[in-house]
Amino acid sequence: MWAGVRERVGELSALPASSEVFGALGHRWVLEDPLAEGDVAELETQLGVRLPEEYRAFLLQVGAGGAGPAYGVFPVRRVQGRWRWEGDGADLADLSTLAEPFPERGPDSELLDALLAERPEEENYEDTEDFDDAIEAWDERWEAVLFAPARTAGAIVICHLGCAQREWLVVSGPHRGTIWSDPRADDADLEPLRDAEGKPVTFARWYTDWLDEAERAARQSRVGA
Repeated sequence: MWAGVRERVGELSALPASSEVFGALGHRWVLEDPLAEGDVAELETQLGVRLPEEYRAFLLQVGAGGAGPAYGVFPVRRVQGRWRWEGDGADLADLSTLAEPFPERGPDSELLDALLAERPEEENYEDTEDFDDAIEAWDERWEAVLFAPARTAGAIVICHLGCAQREWLVVSGPHRGTIWSDPRADDADLEPLRDAEGKPVTFARWYTDWLDEAERAARQSRVGA
C-alpha cells in the first residue's frame, strides 16, 4: 500500500515548484521517521484501541507524520513517556475516549437543526443591544451542542486546513478508518469526506490522492514556467 510513497514525497520536495503546493510552507515536505512496531504497540496500549490498518501501516512504513494534505499530517510523538498527536487543534481530540465508537449523526443533529431555526435575526430587533444579547445567548447554546466532546469520541484530529478548519481520522466504530471534515468554525457540522462515487474516503485514499494531485500541480507549474 505504501511502497515508494516516502520516496515520492522526497522527489516531489526537490521540484522547484513544490513550494507552490498549498500547505507546503507549513510541512516543508519533511516526513518524520517511521515508528517501530514496538512504538506503535505501546501507543495502542496507552490508547486502549488498535489504530486503523491503513494509518497504522503509514506510521510504520512512511512516517510518524509530516508532509501531507494541507499543512501536513499531525505527527504522533512520545512526550514524557506518553504518546500524543501534535498540531493546531490536535488537543481537541480526547485520547481517553478513542476506544468509544465515533457517533453516528443522530439526535444531536436534529437539535442543531432546531437551534439553527431559532437563530435570532437582526431585523426582528429594534434595539441593537437586544439583538447582540440574543445572538450571544444563542451562540452559547449552539456551540455547546456543536462542540460537545462526545461528538468526536473515537477520532483524532489528523490535519489542519487553516482558518480553524480541520480533518479527523475515525479510529473506532462503524466509520473506523475514514476521514471527516470539520468546518464547525463556520457553523457547519462534521461530515465524512466522499469520493466522486459518494464512497467514504479512507486514510490511504486521502493521502495518496493528495500526493497524486501535488505531483501534478508541481510538474504543471514547472512546465508552465
